[in-house]
This record gives sequence, C-alpha cells and structure tokens, in this order.
Amino acid sequence: MKIKGLRQVSPFVPGEQPQDQKLIKLNTNENPYPPSPKVKKALKEFDVDQLKYYSPVEQDELRQAIADHLGVENDMIIIGSGSDEVLSMSFLAFFNNPQAILFPDLTYGFYKTLANLYGIPYHEIPLEDDFTLSNQGYLQENGGIVLVNPNAPTGLGKPLSEIKAILKANPQVMVIVDEAYINFGGQTALPLLKDYPNLFIIRTFSKDASLAGLRVGYGIGHPQIIDLMKAIKDSVNPYNLDSIAEVLAKATVEDWTYYEKTIAAICQTREWFKQELEKMDYTVIPSFTNFLLVKPQGIAASDLYQHLKDHHIYTRYFADAIRIKDYLRISIGSQSDMETVVKVLQALKK
Repeated sequence: MKIKGLRQVSPFVPGEQPQDQKLIKLNTNENPYPPSPKVKKALKEFDVDQLKYYSPVEQDELRQAIADHLGVENDMIIIGSGSDEVLSMSFLAFFNNPQAILFPDLTYGFYKTLANLYGIPYHEIPLEDDFTLSNQGYLQENGGIVLVNPNAPTGLGKPLSEIKAILKANPQVMVIVDEAYINFGGQTALPLLKDYPNLFIIRTFSKDASLAGLRVGYGIGHPQIIDLMKAIKDSVNPYNLDSIAEVLAKATVEDWTYYEKTIAAICQTREWFKQELEKMDYTVIPSFTNFLLVKPQGIAASDLYQHLKDHHIYTRYFADAIRIKDYLRISIGSQSDMETVVKVLQALKK
C-alpha cells in the first residue's frame, strides 16, 4: 500500500487471552481470587443513569482514597486507564530530549514498544548473569530511566537503598519506578518521593486488586510532575477513566484488608509451588511477585509450555527473549490450580 505518512509500528504482544473457562490461566499474572465483596456491592448499586454524562476529569474521590491509603497528598496522584496508559503519558511527558533513556534488557516489553512508538532513543542495560540489576549501567549520561521493581519477568526485587542511589546519581532526569508487583514483596520507593522530585512511581489495580478487566492504574509523583502529566492526559484523553471504573476502584481501596488476605494467600502458594518445583530439580528464580521464572529439568521450556497447554494450563514462554529461552514464566493461581500443575509436572517425569 503506497500511502505517505503511515507509521511503522511493532506492537507489544500481550499474553494469550483464551475464553475457555475450564482452563488454568497462568500466563498474564492475574489475581486468581475475585474482587472484594464491596466491589461487587458497589457495581450492583451503581446508578446507570450516570452513564449519560461524561466521567469526572479529575477523579477526585478516587485520588483522595488512594492518597489516604498511601499516606500522600492527593495532588501527587494521577489516574490512568490501566498502568499502561500512565506509562504512555509519562513517556510523552518526561522523555523529550536527545539522550537515550535506559531500562533493562529483560523487563516489561511495553517500555521498548513505547520508546519506538514515540521516537524516543533508548539503551537496554543487560542484567547480570543471575538476572540481578546492577546500578553501574545507570550511572552514564542518559535521558531518563525506567525500572520495574520487583522486575518482570524475573521476579527479583531491588533494595530501596539501590533505587535511592540511582536517583541520587541522576538528579537531572526522570526516573520511573514501575511498582506493578510491589504488594507481593520488595520495598516501595514511596519514602523517597519527598527527597527526589525526579521520581515517578506507577502502580496498577490489575495484579494485587483483581481488577485486570477494569483497567485502572495510577502514578505518584511531585505535584509539579503531576501537573505536567495532567496536561498530557487532557491533551490526549481527558475523560480517560469511565465512571464505573472510578466507583469500583474506590471501593477496592476502601476494602484493602480483603486484598491483604488474598495477597498473603498468593505469596504462601508461591513459596509452596517453588518448593515443589525444586523437588523436581527445576531451577526457580526467587520471586517478590505473583509469578515464578522457572527453568525445567529434563524437557525444553518450549516443549513444557506446549505440554502444559495441551493439559489446558496456559503459561508464558518468551520465544524471542534469548536470555530466558530455557525458562517459563508461571503466574501463581489458587492453591488448587497450582496443585494441579504440580501433578501434571510430576506425571511428566515418570
């Protein structure tokens, strides 16, 4: 097709979303437990007549609920349609310079997609051989830094002291810390916000809050940074969060005790599953998330991926990621889900 001006785009490839309700879905790090009963109640009581109006632009009630929950001011919060939209807005807002931004070579694939889409130069800093992230690569001149902590797809967490060192070494550029998995382990960067105005933290309701299908995320930063983010949002999609999503997300934050219990259950199952895999001589990377990066024993990762799929168990195999071609990423489902997975793996070894 010979049409001028068409952009060449290599899109982000998400995990498969099969509709078969009988399968065990462990490929996109969703929460296996349902949302809080208060969320269900809020949905039932939602006044559908409100849908004839545009949703609130500022999302004041949700921002205040999040601010109260985190112990920050509400002018430090911006809401997005999923954390991916917050990431998109932050790339547009922060990385308007000729220097390359930096992020790890093994990390959330959306960072590279956004950089390519917006024409932002970038440099991927290799993780160490054990998949840990060394600060050394982030001490060079750069146009910004993007880290997910704990990291995906490795599951490893970076100590707060090392995040602080990166911020201290890069005071002239923005440092994004994506905390999509922070409530499953690791140390949040929230305490650093007061001393580092170049820090921007991103979170999502998709993992710990069982709301992947609702699409709600948020960013936390210095009020001046949030003002810039709002200008980006209002230039692209001012009504970016629908009215139902705001009501249900607010109910989620206000019933966080419920989620503390489901998060604890996931972490307990994660450690049990890790031990079961190690009994089968699998290599398992220690995880601070709701998934495990696993190297199987006696079978290629690609073959195990297909074997599990044949048994209606979906995991994630990153065929194009050379460094982890021998690994599967397995989300943590319910205890019952993971017991089924273990039985299938045990049968394979017989």
